[in-house]
Order: sequence, then C-alpha cells, then structure tokens
Amino acid sequence: MQLSIREIVNQVVRLLSKEKERELIESALAGNQQAYRELFDAHRGAVNYIVSQIVRSPEEVKDLVQETFIKAFSSLKSYRFEFRFSTWLYKIAANNSIDHLRKRKLNSYSLDRPIETKKGQVAVELPDYRHNPERDYRYKITKKTIKEAIDSLPPKYKEVIALRHQQNLSYEDIADYLQLPLGTIKARIFRARELLKKKLKGWR
Repeated sequence: MQLSIREIVNQVVRLLSKEKERELIESALAGNQQAYRELFDAHRGAVNYIVSQIVRSPEEVKDLVQETFIKAFSSLKSYRFEFRFSTWLYKIAANNSIDHLRKRKLNSYSLDRPIETKKGQVAVELPDYRHNPERDYRYKITKKTIKEAIDSLPPKYKEVIALRHQQNLSYEDIADYLQLPLGTIKARIFRARELLKKKLKGWR
C-alpha cells in the first residue's frame, strides 16, 4: 500500500524526536559517520518517495536520492535548527529532482490540459508525426511559450504549479510537503494561475 506524504512524514517524526535529530546533526558535524548513517536511514524512505513523484525512472530515482543526501550532508553547516531538518532535506530533494529534469530539457508540464485565459482556453497541440512544417512550428512555439511563462513565475508560485499540475498532488499533500497551511497553498496556486493568465494574455 502506497503511503501518503503525511504518513511518511509522521513516521519520520515518530522515529526521530527533534532533540535526537539535533544530537545526530551536531554529532555528524563533529565527524561522526554513524550519525550520518542514522540520519540517512531515518529519511531515506521519505526522500525516495518525494523524488519518485517527480522523476519516474527507478534508476534515476536511486541516483537522485543519493545526490540529495550528498548535497544535504555537504551543506549541513548551513542548516538552521529553528526549522525541522525534514523540511530542509525534502526541499533539497524536490529542487534537486526538478533541476535534474530541467538539465535534461524535459518539459513535464501536462500538454493535454488547456490554460484558461481571459480570451478563452490556450490548448497545446500534440505533435503530428506526419511531416507538417507549419504545425510543427506552431507546436514548438506553443510549448516554448508555456514553458517560459511557467519558468518566469516567482519560485514559490512555480513550485506549487509544478506540484499541482505536473505531479498531480492534491492541495492537502502539497500543504503537508511544504509544511504550510492549506489556505496558503490554495492562495498561492490561485495567484500562480492568475500570473500565468496575464503572461499569456494576448498570445495566440
């Protein structure tokens, strides 16, 4: 049975108290390799789940999980104890996975979902494998325009759009993942959509 983000996070919280987590982090910073191992074991399942929701290839997921912990542990000195370690670590996992897709120039935005604008819906045509230069050109321009519009959003809005429309997470799961109130998530998604409409206004 697949666990929800809420259930995974709750398991981690039960496994490591905040005091124990701080003790492990301080010990790791002092050079204790066993402390690193315990932090890895405690959070590996949740990190694997988050990465697998963004990157579908099992082999890539495995590599990205390892990269996440390498990046986190190498920058552990920058972690601030007033925040939960899990929140800090899971954002590294998500950002690392999104960067991986960007580097591979994979546009995982759902092309079968039209974007609502004041002038109606902007639909993305699926590629026609028959040779049609005009249609191919329109498709490339449409895809490029939508991608640029999403990429130009402020980070906090681009993040929720990616989680909602690329990864198909529910509002509740996004709130759990980002550890923000549900109302804040709904407001950000609404604002992100409004910004996209303005950016695409007048575009045909």
